[in-house]
Amino acid sequence: MGRSLRPVKVVPATPLTTDPRDAKRTRLKGPSRAEPKGYDPMDVKAIEARIFATPVPKVKKVALAYSGGLDSSLAIELLRRVYKVQDIVAITCDVGQGAEEVAAGKAKAKVLRVKPIMLDVTKEFTENWLAKAIRANSDYEGYPVSTSMTRQLVAREVALKGKELGCDALMEGSTGKGNDQYRMHNVFKMFAPKCQILVPVRDFDLTRGEEKALCEAWGVPVDEQIEGGDDKTMWCRSIASGAIGLDQELPDDIWMWLVPPEKAPDKPAEITIRFTEGIPTHLDGKKMALGKLIPELNRIAGANGVGRIDMFEDGIMDLKSREIYEAPAAHVILRLHRDLEQWCLTKDELEFKAVVDRKWAHLTYHGMWYHPLKRELDAFISASQRFVSGEYRVSLYKGNITIVHRESETGLFSPEIRSIKAKGFSQTACKDAALVRGIPFEILAKRGGIEG
Repeated sequence: MGRSLRPVKVVPATPLTTDPRDAKRTRLKGPSRAEPKGYDPMDVKAIEARIFATPVPKVKKVALAYSGGLDSSLAIELLRRVYKVQDIVAITCDVGQGAEEVAAGKAKAKVLRVKPIMLDVTKEFTENWLAKAIRANSDYEGYPVSTSMTRQLVAREVALKGKELGCDALMEGSTGKGNDQYRMHNVFKMFAPKCQILVPVRDFDLTRGEEKALCEAWGVPVDEQIEGGDDKTMWCRSIASGAIGLDQELPDDIWMWLVPPEKAPDKPAEITIRFTEGIPTHLDGKKMALGKLIPELNRIAGANGVGRIDMFEDGIMDLKSREIYEAPAAHVILRLHRDLEQWCLTKDELEFKAVVDRKWAHLTYHGMWYHPLKRELDAFISASQRFVSGEYRVSLYKGNITIVHRESETGLFSPEIRSIKAKGFSQTACKDAALVRGIPFEILAKRGGIEG
């Protein structure tokens, strides 16, 4: 029997406007770090003593990557109480996480007495970052590299704004066990190399329980619905990253888009998607920007049980974690894009692009979006998509994606030549070709030592 999920204590906070579906979701509890015998994780005085005994750099003005989540909300009070900064510049980036989440962050900021600078980068994320990801068949070990991208986009915006406003330090809320610390550090150093980088959760070695204890003691609003939190973009939602146990059960109500297959409709849903040079441009005959098409496809595919990812992931530190994601639209789009490439690209292009795609995902996942090699891979991938255009009709049924019909004016499948039902060309012409291709094997046979 696997460990079941138990409700998690949530720190009381001022009522906030949130996604109404959150109230129905189980609060997912993951295993916590083992503590010494007799240790009380809720001993706030001991936690505070450890924090205040930790040396911190002297900084005056700090740009904070602020989302309204537990880590970045606590960071505001840490900046006041521990770092004793003169000016806090909270910066919130909208990357398509949804109006409810952005509104919730603003409401918490008001309680914390800060007014975040709001930056809307949704269009750039969808039309630049996501477009490149789709063309590259974005897949790191089965994960469609969503947060891997948004963290770097947010880091760039925070670094640029912080530099513009004269900040001498940049702060973000990563832990010392995850991947984001590396992604954000790389980009911070790329765009604001002279700024100090502050990562308090990591640098004070705080557990999730300790963070919550400090929030409760210091009046920091927290409404975390899932132990470990979630991270949502329109491309993918991660759930309790780094907090999921080996055999931990996943209740049906933790999902935002996904309806478990056994509860999905008994009748298949059919949709059509048109790709133009590798990018989805039409859904059910309607031309849509990616920023509209992806959320609508999340709704349709998720309702039909598509999009669940439960995987072991090798992080940047080469440590494995069990990760849970839901990505309905990404599942459909990437499945069809790969199929369309198989149809429209040559064998040599496909073999080489598979290597390029793998390296692209590796670089993106490892916080190297702005590395020169990544840019050079983008150039090849973009050139490869010239003929990757076509339309698909697919059936979505209880988690399955079935291709029903394909159309493309640039596909390389020629049944009138290849099919065994057609004349096409004279088969006898291949006799001599086979003879020549077999000569190396005759030579190997003469040498001997053939092993099966």
